[in-house]
Amino acid sequence: MIGNRFASAAQPLLLKGAKPIGFGEKSVSDAPLDIMIGKNGRIAEISARIDAGGDVRTVEANGAFVSPGWTDLHVHVWYGGTDISLKPEQCGAARGVTTMVDAGSAGEANFHGLREFIIEPARENIYAFLNLGSIGLVACNRVSELIDMRSIDIDRTIAAVEANRDVIVGLKVRASAVITGGWDLAPVKLAKKLCRILKLPLMVHVGEPPPLYDDVLGVLTDGDIVTHCFNGKAGGSILEDEDLYQLAEQAAARGIVLDVGHGGASFSFDVAKAALSRGLKPQTISTDLHNRSLDGSVWDMATTMSKLLSLGMKLDDVVAASTTAPRRAIRLPADNLLEKGKPAEFTLFDVVDSDLTVKDSQGATSRLTRLFEPRYAILGAEPVTAHRHVPAEGSAGGHACPHCGWKS
Repeated sequence: MIGNRFASAAQPLLLKGAKPIGFGEKSVSDAPLDIMIGKNGRIAEISARIDAGGDVRTVEANGAFVSPGWTDLHVHVWYGGTDISLKPEQCGAARGVTTMVDAGSAGEANFHGLREFIIEPARENIYAFLNLGSIGLVACNRVSELIDMRSIDIDRTIAAVEANRDVIVGLKVRASAVITGGWDLAPVKLAKKLCRILKLPLMVHVGEPPPLYDDVLGVLTDGDIVTHCFNGKAGGSILEDEDLYQLAEQAAARGIVLDVGHGGASFSFDVAKAALSRGLKPQTISTDLHNRSLDGSVWDMATTMSKLLSLGMKLDDVVAASTTAPRRAIRLPADNLLEKGKPAEFTLFDVVDSDLTVKDSQGATSRLTRLFEPRYAILGAEPVTAHRHVPAEGSAGGHACPHCGWKS
């Protein structure tokens, strides 16, 4: 793994008066703490009060929460390499997100470009799930990446992973009719076979059958990830089928990660609320941000987190599902992150009273009475001012893709 790649800073950084959340029971504190970060980007001191001294940059938290850095497990940031991807800065540190995972924008044929032009220059940590289809999402939903077996090169896919194990954290396959047609479950089974060989997790996009969501869950094992777990699509919703709901519960119990993956077509308030009311929580909260969802229903990580909070998830659970849980899902260090000597990767945020009406992917509305407001992404000793994305008035996020449900 690449770990934290944050550049050394010109000055140490002092966070004053921040209230820790999401670091585990040992680090929970109702009283604000001061955190000194050395120029090398590592925690130098933690105390109730630290005097700034000489040449130290200071950020006044004023009682804001400080959590492990927000980690978005599902974004699309292969900007210029696909027709749907955003620039990293549109969904990264400026939105409070310190680590992102590109979910299958690139396949083996073009991953080198994602790495050289996006991952390596980024100020955030960026990892990737490699698409099973060689071309990735070059022309998303206009040209399928999984038409038939000619779309996959097993040897080159394995070679791409082996050459990039520091940034590739798993494979990604989109298992829905608009992608695979009548190929049904075969791509999922093949992707799972490769993941066994590579000893990596598989992320599966579930949507319109075939294949059936039920059958996809039967292929997956501990550590694999189902993204779009609360989608409202006909034939793929856990709300409309009690047998499928039970399978989803059993899958979560055996270690399969249920990921939100909001996106432009894949999150339903009704489905999420029903699942949460029965105790089925997503292990990870992610956005599936791309240029067809940014100004549509998703906006950013903070708004997505706020939606889950409004539907009944506890604050601590929302924070964990947006920080340490996604880190564990891609095998990054997730324990004892607030200790002297550890790399500093934090998000400073407030939770404020709100009266904001938002939409899910089907256009249903909900009112948010509490809202996550990011203030800073802390990348080593560099603080990046952060705020929520607010779409321009009248922006519809429209485009010509029939799959996503948005009208041009």
